[in-house]
Amino acid sequence: MTDHPQPDWQQAFITTNLLVLGYNAWCGFLTGARGAVVCSLNSPQLGMTGESFPAHYISRARLAPFLNAWLAIPDTVILTHHHITSHILDVVDGYNPETDIILLLESGDLASFFYLRNLPISPPQSYEVVCKGWDEFKPIEPDYPKTQLFQNNLKS
Repeated sequence: MTDHPQPDWQQAFITTNLLVLGYNAWCGFLTGARGAVVCSLNSPQLGMTGESFPAHYISRARLAPFLNAWLAIPDTVILTHHHITSHILDVVDGYNPETDIILLLESGDLASFFYLRNLPISPPQSYEVVCKGWDEFKPIEPDYPKTQLFQNNLKS
């Protein structure tokens, strides 16, 4: 019997959520700043469509204090000898927001850094797809006063 490696859950998460990650990355960049998408898997929200996870965009200007706090380093000073923080900031300074995503993923007590390149869909394309999807499902002229609610009581 041949051993098959177990699938990488992080890769599966990124693949499944690439559209939303790209959308968040591009929305953040449109505010005028490079930065990183931060996603925490520690507090999933269960809804009608399944699980969702909070994702936030942290601009480069706020990324150093965020990383210092997140990685349990005093947030008053960025330690240049701290290679992880320094490396992440260098990557954020040089990535291409039109084609790449910088992702910080938190799961339990593990924090992972991903520099996502050569993506099958770019952040601007992800943004377009998500926005078009919202337009398709948004009521054209909502008329809330005319909305009627019906209640059926179910008896056993």
